[in-house]
Amino acid sequence: MRYSEGGGLTAERRAFREEIRLQAGHRFAAGEKTSVIAKDLRVSVRSVERWRRAWREGGMEGLRSAGPANSPTITDTQFAVLEEELGKGPATHGFEDERWTLVRVQAVIRRRLRVSLSVATVWRLLKRHGWSWQAPARRALERDEHAVEVEEGGLAPGKRLAAAFGAWIVFEDEAGFSMTPPRARTWGRRGHTPVIRVRGRSRRRTSVAALCCYKAGEKSRLIHRPRTHLLLKDARKSFSWQDYRDLLVRAHIQLDGPIVVVWDNLNTHLATGLKRYEAEHDWLTTVRLPPYAPDLNPVEAVWSLVRRAMANTAFTTPDDLDRKLRSELRRIQLRPRLIDGCLTATRLAINPPTPP
Repeated sequence: MRYSEGGGLTAERRAFREEIRLQAGHRFAAGEKTSVIAKDLRVSVRSVERWRRAWREGGMEGLRSAGPANSPTITDTQFAVLEEELGKGPATHGFEDERWTLVRVQAVIRRRLRVSLSVATVWRLLKRHGWSWQAPARRALERDEHAVEVEEGGLAPGKRLAAAFGAWIVFEDEAGFSMTPPRARTWGRRGHTPVIRVRGRSRRRTSVAALCCYKAGEKSRLIHRPRTHLLLKDARKSFSWQDYRDLLVRAHIQLDGPIVVVWDNLNTHLATGLKRYEAEHDWLTTVRLPPYAPDLNPVEAVWSLVRRAMANTAFTTPDDLDRKLRSELRRIQLRPRLIDGCLTATRLAINPPTPP
């Protein structure tokens, strides 16, 4: 086992190093100089000086190996106990925030397992058991985890019933994009931070509502509609329920079949006019996602792909922004596998109905 794996020297390696020290001991007795011994044995002068001190104090026996170091460690059974304690969260162990640092894990090991490990040993221990340094995902306190678990297990019975009648499962979401692009890491000379020139006073924003459409046996589809915000005093700066209605009608025409729309609890989605329109048309069914569960919506992954492609892009005019948005959304439209991957990221499953 190597040092990088959390262990010490092998027995063969210890014997090899002991033989070198014993050779140096014989040459000490012959009165040879330290520099000559270091050169012949291909070791550092400092090591030879350390061996010479040990030879003076204990003779040849002082140069022999003392065996493997008894560095403290924990067994797999003890690590299972540690994982259980870490799974309870830092707050359970008296820490203020939800961060597991090496020092905190070291404190839990000392407190729970009565073993004192160095920070370096804790790092090697966690790496060896599959742990890594990660950025945590945010979750709202109001989130209903039970409802989310039901959704992740598959589509709800109502949506399965709609699928049995040949309907498309359509996820909807909207997002806003501004002239100031998201930042991404880039290479640069050390000590010189790269600079991206952007519009400092532009209030121009473009909103996009998108639909990810899925149906067993059909290629996945992406349908979207942009909305440019006018810089007028009383101009609306978001989609109205009529805009959502028109988007759903467009999707119904393009998909040529009934649709089941899955979206969040935005107040515009709950508008009376939209509910009335749904009641008057059999081809349209709407279903609500659990509150505070954007990770169940594949359109969120579409926005991530778009923003990643727009990172560090200096938009000089609003037309540049709109052109880039259309280009990236078109690129995703032409790649159904990307749209399928967005659904896979939610851990939802759309399966064809089981025949009775």
